[in-house]
Amino acid sequence: MSCMTALRASAALALCVSAGAAMAQDTTITIATVNNGDMIRMQGYTDLFTEQTGINVEWVTLEENVLRQRVTTDITTNGGQFDIMTIGMYETPIWGANGWLVPLDGLSEAYDVDDILPAMRGGLSHDGTLYAAPFYGESSMVMYRTDLMEAAGLEMPTAPTWDDIRAAAAAMNDPANEVYGVCLRGKPGWGEGGAFITVTANSFGARWFDEEWNAQFDQPEWEEALTFFVDLMNNYGPPGYATNGFNENLSLFQQGRCGMWIDATVAASFVTNPNDSTVADSVGFALAPDNGLGKRSNWLWAWALAIPAGTQQADAALQFIEWATSREYIELVAENEGWANVPPGARTSLYETPEYQAVPFAQMTLDSILAADPTNPTVDPVPYVGIQFVAIPEFAGIATEVSQEFAEVYAGQQTVQEALANAQALTNDAMEAAGYR
Repeated sequence: MSCMTALRASAALALCVSAGAAMAQDTTITIATVNNGDMIRMQGYTDLFTEQTGINVEWVTLEENVLRQRVTTDITTNGGQFDIMTIGMYETPIWGANGWLVPLDGLSEAYDVDDILPAMRGGLSHDGTLYAAPFYGESSMVMYRTDLMEAAGLEMPTAPTWDDIRAAAAAMNDPANEVYGVCLRGKPGWGEGGAFITVTANSFGARWFDEEWNAQFDQPEWEEALTFFVDLMNNYGPPGYATNGFNENLSLFQQGRCGMWIDATVAASFVTNPNDSTVADSVGFALAPDNGLGKRSNWLWAWALAIPAGTQQADAALQFIEWATSREYIELVAENEGWANVPPGARTSLYETPEYQAVPFAQMTLDSILAADPTNPTVDPVPYVGIQFVAIPEFAGIATEVSQEFAEVYAGQQTVQEALANAQALTNDAMEAAGYR
């Protein structure tokens, strides 16, 4: 970043920080975050925040599954290790209801809370109170190699079916040259492979629970969905997909080793960035696939910044959140790294910006987010809210175990039927113990 650019950005961002609230130079906040590209990029700009406020920032950057474990342990034990936590739409309403998070009532008028996309604001609130501010929001979509599709004589529909995905994967698959037709998450973890197989199952008509909170893994829709996924990946996926999550598949796609990747919309900027991706000029986008039942396999998520109730630095933490999730921060990134690399999916104003409207994946990202409905996630009725998760406290533990059962199928260690039987039993046992059944 040039000195002049830094000065301009610093002047703009200073509007978000009250002069009267400047902290002493010895104030330090500790932030737990995920090791995703946008979060890592933010760390590179925090010296500007420190210059403006006198608040020092220490980062604890963790792999997604590890982050969830660490912040959950800290907040449930009131450990006080972190002043800001990076959490999402699953944790925020539950933790807010429990009194574990500081309400974000103190955001300034200039911050403009109403500019946050309604889907993101609603998912990060409890009883109308915002408990976390979205750094970026996402759904999921298809990212595919336009050059390989053209060579195969195929055209990707804007709204593909799973049959379209299978046909494209077969046509682009070239394992002799280490190019695989499709790369998908198989890594255990409720928010890793567990999230992906859940939205896939939604599109096949499956659901986690019926309206009486009975597990549904013994139903034919789950067997159809899981069998389809396993066959697709065994035939056209990379070796070892059972341990691949977001970052592993991102790396494979950037190296030109995936014909398709269905994952978070936020990845679009990473696969089209020529500094990081060898296929940056050959990427197309489509909606997440469906199976003809009226439900697409896309999710809704935000990585958001929240303040745990146990912090001693709530005022400083709020200043950082206001800075990092502001329109001015988006403009800072745009000025230095281009509009394609700004954190997406959080603010309405971003999608009204002409420069961002020209970004190839901007509209597809917004369409995917707007198409996701956490209140109506499945073909048949369910008693829960959430698309790739069930918004109850017990879900994280149950779904992590279920995802481990499924990963054993992906690794060839048990059959689809065995995994589903195990998932059915452990889920019903947990729900009975928790008093749902």
